Amino acid sequence: MLPLRRRSTREAGIGPLPDGRQLKGTLLAVTLVGLSCCLLISQQTAASEEARGANDPGGHGHAEAGRKVFNGKGICHYCHGIDGYLDKPPPLAPDTAVLIAQLNPAPADLRNPGTLRLKSDKARANAIREGHTGTGMFPATTLNDQEIMDILAYLSVLRRQGVSHGKP
Repeated sequence: MLPLRRRSTREAGIGPLPDGRQLKGTLLAVTLVGLSCCLLISQQTAASEEARGANDPGGHGHAEAGRKVFNGKGICHYCHGIDGYLDKPPPLAPDTAVLIAQLNPAPADLRNPGTLRLKSDKARANAIREGHTGTGMFPATTLNDQEIMDILAYLSVLRRQGVSHGKP
């Protein structure tokens, strides 16, 4: 199992918006967790995972459990769309939808391996846990190790399924 190291929001580079406003309250909490999934997925590559099944070789991650976390507690679907389809966003509060629409770089298409950059589950897990400076990916502070491993297994499935806008 990968060791957890959580960074503070200050270490993760979270601060004022470009116009000087601070994110506050529920929007900040939702943004921090949801966007942490964004970068992880945006930087993946299928090449390192094609030989794997839905679960990792050590039996640590379970794709169906990862799908539930992705579309639920992990709120990855806020930015990456339901089941990783960018064109299938969930219903969001207007202020959250506006914030996500303004992300630069935009959330990655998890079903398009050619656009993903992270090459290992270790790098992906690190991006989920710690966020990624320069993107909308913030640290996920509510996910445990098993949930992260499950998400990694699900992401492997998404990469193998590929792009098929809105339809499995």
